[in-house]
Amino acid sequence: MKKSLQTTLAAALAAMLAGSAFAAAPMVKTPAPGFYRIMVGDIEVTPVNDGTVDLPMDQLLRQKPEQTRGTLEKNFMKAPTETSDNAFLVNTGSKLVLVDTGAGALFGPTLGKLLNNLKAAGYKPEQVDEIYITHMHGDHVGGLVANGQRTFPNAVVRAGKADADYWLSQANMDKAPADNKGGFQGAMASLNPYVQAGKFKAIEGAGQLVPGVSAQPEHGHTPGHTTYVVESRGQKLVLIGDLIHVASVQFDNPQVTIGFDSDEKAAYAARKQVFDDAAKNGYLVGGAHLQFPGLGHIVSQGKGYRWIPVNYTQMR
Repeated sequence: MKKSLQTTLAAALAAMLAGSAFAAAPMVKTPAPGFYRIMVGDIEVTPVNDGTVDLPMDQLLRQKPEQTRGTLEKNFMKAPTETSDNAFLVNTGSKLVLVDTGAGALFGPTLGKLLNNLKAAGYKPEQVDEIYITHMHGDHVGGLVANGQRTFPNAVVRAGKADADYWLSQANMDKAPADNKGGFQGAMASLNPYVQAGKFKAIEGAGQLVPGVSAQPEHGHTPGHTTYVVESRGQKLVLIGDLIHVASVQFDNPQVTIGFDSDEKAAYAARKQVFDDAAKNGYLVGGAHLQFPGLGHIVSQGKGYRWIPVNYTQMR
């Protein structure tokens, strides 16, 4: 009887300990640091995530809201749509170049993670030599500063001249509607510390910026929207900025534009030109708002395109 009681108590205690051990493991509920890494020939490219933001794509895309919602649902998404904000760190071996900088403090607490993720990827902001901005919307330039100070103290910032002339103009801000002034204010707050330090240089036209990286104007989303081409040993990556915002909608229907476009006709033309070339030549594409890491290939499919994300690699 005594042995039976001892056995029962031991079993009960074991069950209780086992149960408490499982219950004691807390849910983490946070992802790993947002960076990825690939090689383009001899150039190392590190996509760095600034976070995600929920956007009402059914209201922003220029098609019937119910059509957008239907397409999103078929792709297991919804409106508002959680949207990645990606930057790309390009190490040529002699220069460390950052393409776009995320939102910084301009878009709320779900963004502004670029600096921490950059450090997690093994780099420090003072190591960045040059920063190339695809365009001066806040979610691409906000990370340039923190508390009014340059986040990247040794970097020269470059962007399309047409964007600089438009977004950094006090006259343009003064005549803009009240609900559009914030875009100018964000661009000025982010870029002016570099302008004042002699660390800003506008890009005029297409051409090489540093060996292995060149600029290609693709205006329409903004007046000076620019894509950047990384090439090494016959391999090529084109960083397309905001030529696309919602993969599930705009690859199938590339004519669908978005309310953020300053010239919707030109934005569609730029998207089609770049997508046609990428599909024809098979090179890699990186997008600021494609789901992180935002890298993949484009293939033609009917009147539209199909997006093939990169396969996971450990860079052996």
